[in-house]
Amino acid sequence: MKFKGENILKFTNRFPDDYSCLAYLSEQKWTEGYKCKKCGHNKFTIRKKNLARDCNRCHHVESPTAGTLFHRVRFGIRKAFGIVFEMSATTKGLSSSQVAKRYEISRTTAWTFMHKVRNAMKSSKNHPISGDVQVDDFVFGGKESLKQGRSTNSKKKKIVGAVEITEEGKVKRAYFKKICDYSSKSLSCIFDNHISKEAFVLTDKWTGYVPISKRFNIEQKYSDKGGSMKQMHTIIHQLKSWLRSTYSWVHEEHIEKYLDEFSFRINRSIYKQMIFHNLISRMINSQPITYKMIKIST
Repeated sequence: MKFKGENILKFTNRFPDDYSCLAYLSEQKWTEGYKCKKCGHNKFTIRKKNLARDCNRCHHVESPTAGTLFHRVRFGIRKAFGIVFEMSATTKGLSSSQVAKRYEISRTTAWTFMHKVRNAMKSSKNHPISGDVQVDDFVFGGKESLKQGRSTNSKKKKIVGAVEITEEGKVKRAYFKKICDYSSKSLSCIFDNHISKEAFVLTDKWTGYVPISKRFNIEQKYSDKGGSMKQMHTIIHQLKSWLRSTYSWVHEEHIEKYLDEFSFRINRSIYKQMIFHNLISRMINSQPITYKMIKIST
């Protein structure tokens, strides 16, 4: 049965130990039936200790965590489930230092697993936003003297975002991408990855959006200090506040993972009852990654 809800007591009652978590993974991983990855046989024997499937033909053993983002989790599947629950169901999220203390694991272990979770939070890009859309670029980081506007040599992290607006004027979905500069080539990433060609896009008067208007339906207005795109600037403010209040520092190479985490929760705010289950499903269907793979870019 799929877990629904955001109640921490309900969650702990449902998953009191590692075995209950393995049972949930097992149920979700083989929901469409078992098929041996080595020989393709569909008959198996279940090992009682960890619910692994033992192929009746070639005797290849596959655990519920094998081939998923839970692969080789050595600090306990129940703790891993708890981290996934808090990263999905809580609005603010947690830093790796907080997670390390709460779950009595090392900060490196917490940091690595949380990035695995963020990897599963990344958008599939299969459902581009449409209707009324607002796009704007901004920076995140500490103060710099004499750096105003779209300064190309600023050390701050440059980001472009897009929000889909409902008929009631509320934010429906939001996506963000890290950019290296404010050229139309860099700004195009948010359009090509997340915005439908049928969308009605509002931007400010920055010239970098002009070439993109040949491919997308763009209307440009003066920013009016954010007044022309209130929903976009509200989300930008929320994103910056979340990053500053939760994390002491965000590496340039990892900023997009944090943007994915923020978007994942925002975009599922009306589906919070199923957000944990959906994230578990994503982690099951994602290939394993290691600490070295996460750190390779830095």
